[in-house]
Amino acid sequence: MKQNKRFATWAVSLTNFLDSGSIVAGASGLTLWQKEFGLSSFAVGLLGALSANAFGSALGAIIGGHLSDKYGRKLIYTYDMLFYIVGALTIVFSLNFFMLLIGFLITGMAVGAGVPASWTYIGETSSGTNRAHDIGISQFSWSMGPVIIFGTASLLAPLHLLGNRLLFVFLAIVALIAWLLQKDLPESTDWLQEKKQEQLTGRKPHPYRELFSNKISVKSVLFLCGVYVFWNLVSGAMGFFMPYVYETVGGLNNLQANLLQVLLWGCTALAGYFGFALLGDRINQRKFFFVGALLGVVAWIILTFMGFGWAALLAFVIIWGFSAGIGAQAWYALWAVELFPTKYRAGSQGIMFFIVRGATGIWSIVFPVILSSLGFKAAGIAMILLLIVSLLIGTIWTPQTQGKSLEQITSERYGERN
Repeated sequence: MKQNKRFATWAVSLTNFLDSGSIVAGASGLTLWQKEFGLSSFAVGLLGALSANAFGSALGAIIGGHLSDKYGRKLIYTYDMLFYIVGALTIVFSLNFFMLLIGFLITGMAVGAGVPASWTYIGETSSGTNRAHDIGISQFSWSMGPVIIFGTASLLAPLHLLGNRLLFVFLAIVALIAWLLQKDLPESTDWLQEKKQEQLTGRKPHPYRELFSNKISVKSVLFLCGVYVFWNLVSGAMGFFMPYVYETVGGLNNLQANLLQVLLWGCTALAGYFGFALLGDRINQRKFFFVGALLGVVAWIILTFMGFGWAALLAFVIIWGFSAGIGAQAWYALWAVELFPTKYRAGSQGIMFFIVRGATGIWSIVFPVILSSLGFKAAGIAMILLLIVSLLIGTIWTPQTQGKSLEQITSERYGERN
């Protein structure tokens, strides 16, 4: 049974790999696509906005979260990766900007539907003493996407745009493997019990009406959006635009930019596994969150005020990498599972993911404009302020859920009848 649980966790976590992988595959070749199709800075921003980084995943999340609550987590795993494959192959064979944009949108919607369902499934099949560990595995998988994609992009750099197309071929193959592994997973026991209870009582709740009419849930949404939105505005812009910044502001070539990202995400993966996964269930979560958030602020202070010399660049990518591994996304993934009842657990994540990635979509259009008109220092100061807001919200209002089962947490927060 334990072996089956471990397999399910890793299989579902591939969705996170494909999320980050699709973001950075586009990012690693952004200047190449810009040159190929003669894209303006607005068009570059639009690619980021409609990708898995932003609006694409936002739209997928709000649809997939609702479907996951209504028809089961398994529904997503049965079909979602097939849509991802279609999107990835559309990018591979793109002949113009419109095809490229459509491909980014489809892959974005696919991961948007899959990520909330994957975090929900992992959380519901974990115990109170290893839930952070299992969520940490999903974050490790999320971090390994950029490590592998940027590393492969570096090897394929001599092939120029063809190399970037081949990255999406690789992602389509991984998505096929993920589909084969996920489609036969058992349904979440928590979801099955919830549906059984609904059948016995004859009561079919409207998930969004109950979510927004309950003060406890509304407070949870505001808290989690406060932690995740402000952090993801920074992380999302970095995930898609950082190689572009390294090249256009720092004067690095495409290979150097991609290698820096390999180092950054390698540190994120190490921190995600050896930090969050191994320690998240054991040590004080408020202090743990604060340390990760503070490291992110320090990293951006270094890059903003010390410039793009190699010492500053290396310090930035290493410190940010470790910060991201134990940072806001991992905590959001954990707390978003814990703070809502089963009947709208995935749907609430879908709404919040919609808000988070939607905000990132707007920022993806604004960020290149700020960069070109006001300069990098202004953009860097904005990033620092956003990270400070996330740090304060997460540290002050850290939930007291550590070591408790989902049933216990729900009972304490919502009462026995929820």
